[in-house]
Amino acid sequence: MSQPAGWIRHASGVPHLDGNGFLGPPEAGTMALLPAPCHCELSKLGLGSDREVELRTLQLPVDYREVKQRVTRIWEDLQPQLAVHVGLDATAKAIVLEQCGKNRGYRDADIRGFRPDRGVCLPHGPEVITSRVSMKTVSRRVAVEGVEVAFSRDAGRYVCDYTYYLSLHHGNGCAVLVHVPPLSRWLPASLLGKALQVIIQEMLEETEKARAQSLVCRKLNLGDSSQGEPIGGLLL
Repeated sequence: MSQPAGWIRHASGVPHLDGNGFLGPPEAGTMALLPAPCHCELSKLGLGSDREVELRTLQLPVDYREVKQRVTRIWEDLQPQLAVHVGLDATAKAIVLEQCGKNRGYRDADIRGFRPDRGVCLPHGPEVITSRVSMKTVSRRVAVEGVEVAFSRDAGRYVCDYTYYLSLHHGNGCAVLVHVPPLSRWLPASLLGKALQVIIQEMLEETEKARAQSLVCRKLNLGDSSQGEPIGGLLL
């Protein structure tokens, strides 16, 4: 089903990445959950940037109940600043960046034959939760030769979307979902791993900008620029 991998440290280590998984500082990681081929390639590649990051990969099963428990524990225990979820879409021809998670419509059974009650993720949750990361912006900026990157607002109502909604809920919007096509002659594991590496780097750039803007707004609202966090810190 799924099994955790070890940790890979880069420099002194700040963020981490998980396999349906995450990235961020050891005390507040970024999470990235990955299918097996992505898991292996990202473990080997790391993030390939000059950032001091710690990369951790893990996989989640296609199991609604298990996912609900694990995602809740991730946010309660690890409190990542950004969770990066990567799911396989057998029909996809491109890498798809999903902007939002939906609360209802989960009618298909998981690998254990289980379906969420009434097809709902969280009974009293909002219908839609949107990621704080602009997927449209990321999709426009990413350039990997031989790989198409698309933007979507409908993640498909299965375990990936269910996981994403839960993570957005627990993480106050600090999560992303990337759907990837199956490996093929035109998309070998090495190229998929490189594409995900570039996409995640761009997502980190977006979160840094969002955090800086948020801090500016907070300081303007408080009317005191001498207090609070410094602008420009890395948010994962």
